[in-house]
Amino acid sequence: MIGRIASVGLLASSIAALPALAQQQVPAAPPQQPATSSTQQPGAPAPNAAPTFPAVDPKDFTAATPTKDEVNGFLQASWGYDENRIWEVGAILKTPVEGLSKVIIYMGDKTGKEKSSGFLFWALPDGKHIIAGNDVYPFGTNPYAGSRAVLQQQANGPYRGSAGKELELVEFADFECPHCKEAQANMDKLAVDFPKARIVFQNYPLERIHPESKLAAEYGVCVSKLGGSNAFFQFANAVFDGQEGLATADGATLTLNSAVTKAGADPTKVAACANTPATSDDVENSVKLAQDLNINQTPTLMVNGRQVPVGGLSYDMLKKIVEYQEKLDGIQQ
Repeated sequence: MIGRIASVGLLASSIAALPALAQQQVPAAPPQQPATSSTQQPGAPAPNAAPTFPAVDPKDFTAATPTKDEVNGFLQASWGYDENRIWEVGAILKTPVEGLSKVIIYMGDKTGKEKSSGFLFWALPDGKHIIAGNDVYPFGTNPYAGSRAVLQQQANGPYRGSAGKELELVEFADFECPHCKEAQANMDKLAVDFPKARIVFQNYPLERIHPESKLAAEYGVCVSKLGGSNAFFQFANAVFDGQEGLATADGATLTLNSAVTKAGADPTKVAACANTPATSDDVENSVKLAQDLNINQTPTLMVNGRQVPVGGLSYDMLKKIVEYQEKLDGIQQ
């Protein structure tokens, strides 16, 4: 199972999680009517039809902020990577709370393969955040800029690829998380397909469900300190390959020492380094960075600040999201 700290649907990831969480007391979209054709043979399946949304009533736009253009800009930034997704802003309603607006959206798939649906979120008075489901997300026509700036300053884990941060892919992972292990193949593909990217590994051990994950993270910090980023990624690959060995304390020691040796480092020196307060603080600072960015599951990839939970995500979709974020940020491949 994907490592989780809390139940969450990540709007900021731009995966289709927002509507799933936020379908709350919104009028249903009209049922789609199959297209008809005079040449269609009896018994043949009807072709898919584009979704039909409810008619928009100007009286349903009573709030001063956000504007319809701002909402559309936000959704374009969040969902524009999917050429088949379409939506309609159905209402932006004033509430009894000064500056808090209720925003209703209809969305669907223009091929007609997915059922259209309605959902809502609450735009907060600061103009920079929304509440959808049970969580708070960044809002705006460039919603990921703030997280991008934070990561450029604070994501200090080992990296591969470019020293520059124009395209920065920051992976938050837990060495004991099975989905993190599975995600490494896609991380390797990203390194090949985006040679100008800086791909950073940030420790995010979820100790409550993975008791040996922090120790593994501490060993990784020390391998990086003693041998550099290349040694770290050799260590990380070996730990993920032997992940089952982390199930017990004794097994973790054997697994981690073996991975250290494979990375060309000295297990005695690494163990001594891992047992220091400074190393523990290094890991805790990385955990705090994840929490400050509202990352609630592993593995999560931050693509120039865009949060993408990658457990179970196909590589084709992941690559499409990275390419779209490049386009938004004006990055030349």
